Amino acid sequence: MSFLDEFRVRIKKKNLKVAVVGLGYVGLPLAIEFAKKGFLVFGVEIDKDRLAHLKKRETYISDVTSKELKAVLVPKGLIPCGDFKSLRHADVVIVCVPTPLKRKYHPDISFIKEAIESISRNLKRGSLIILESTTYPGTTEEVILPLLEKRGLRHGEDFFLCFSPERIDPGNLRYPVSRIPKIIGGISKDAGLLGKAVYEVIVERAVMVSSTRVAEITKLLENTFRIVNIGLVDEMAMMAHKMNIDIWEVIDAASTKPFGFMPFYPGPGVGGHCIPKDPLYLYWKAKKFGFRSRFIKLASDVISFMPGYVVNRVEALLRDRGIDLSNSNILIIGVTYKKDIKDLRKSPALDIIEILKKSKAKVAYHDPLVPYLKFPNLNLKSLMLNKTTLRKFDCTIIATNHSFIDYGLILNHSKSIFDTRNVYIGKAKGNIVRL
Repeated sequence: MSFLDEFRVRIKKKNLKVAVVGLGYVGLPLAIEFAKKGFLVFGVEIDKDRLAHLKKRETYISDVTSKELKAVLVPKGLIPCGDFKSLRHADVVIVCVPTPLKRKYHPDISFIKEAIESISRNLKRGSLIILESTTYPGTTEEVILPLLEKRGLRHGEDFFLCFSPERIDPGNLRYPVSRIPKIIGGISKDAGLLGKAVYEVIVERAVMVSSTRVAEITKLLENTFRIVNIGLVDEMAMMAHKMNIDIWEVIDAASTKPFGFMPFYPGPGVGGHCIPKDPLYLYWKAKKFGFRSRFIKLASDVISFMPGYVVNRVEALLRDRGIDLSNSNILIIGVTYKKDIKDLRKSPALDIIEILKKSKAKVAYHDPLVPYLKFPNLNLKSLMLNKTTLRKFDCTIIATNHSFIDYGLILNHSKSIFDTRNVYIGKAKGNIVRL
């Protein structure tokens, strides 16, 4: 029996141990899915705060409930680990660590490198390693493979290596991990087949591509598609405002076309772990080949401009009422990057607050998901909403459109509203200004 056939038999019998390195928004749901299927899962996490939550059997991300977590935190389910020694018993190691930017256009894969160095020191012979962290094309082959082989390990003998891009959409109940198809590319065909066999345990569809490079760039194409279209509609919104045209009505009208159009909507910017940075990984790598991706850079620049554009619009709105921005009181509604999600990563609302404070405006916020904001230059608590509180502010900015906010209360008691999310669609009241 070949190694691949034996591996598949062991998967069927659930005689494989899985390790997930990094238990964040990607890693924790993934680890839970494998545990639900009856596999012993080592969850490797070096963040002490996350480990403390896990020991208390408490969730720390919105896509995993405490009940769901408790159901798998059993001796034969998910075992949280604070070091990499557990990898000595793992047959499959899935890496889900952050890949931020050093500067706007420069990738930072230091977390991947550090994880791989630790993995290589604790690797069980014959293990399959799968990188899920979003990165530029060539990372798996040009960086990860040499790091593993420099310790004397050989691909195809001591280990197998794949790339399978994460596709988590926080807060999307329609598409949990199990319903999102997985793309897998291996350093070799056998590695790809092993990866495909592993993911077929937890997802409805696993698609194998010809190489790790194809798998890496697939993820970047997906998010480049989004950033370019968001940047386009943001630019259209600014253009439409100059022409005194309602961009929201335009989008609704264009959406009636049954082919050749997909609606995207303007907003105060984008946040999260993907769209603000992933396309810039591709932009950076393309430059290494002497190619400058003008679409990616332009879209990124347009989106980065949006928080400042929101403040400019608010400043003009106040000026029309004889109020200087530097003497104004501004209330921000929603500070997370996405509705109904407790996640502040690269939230445009935070950029708006920073710009307003630099302009000497007095800023407060309301967001039930975020009771306080504490950063080096920011220390605020979420205000309770009532008519007395709302009347104190010169302008209320709807930055994040949480579904549980009392927008009627805001509408009836705010002096003016700048709505960046079109929550007041169809409302003609005079105190509403839309992006």
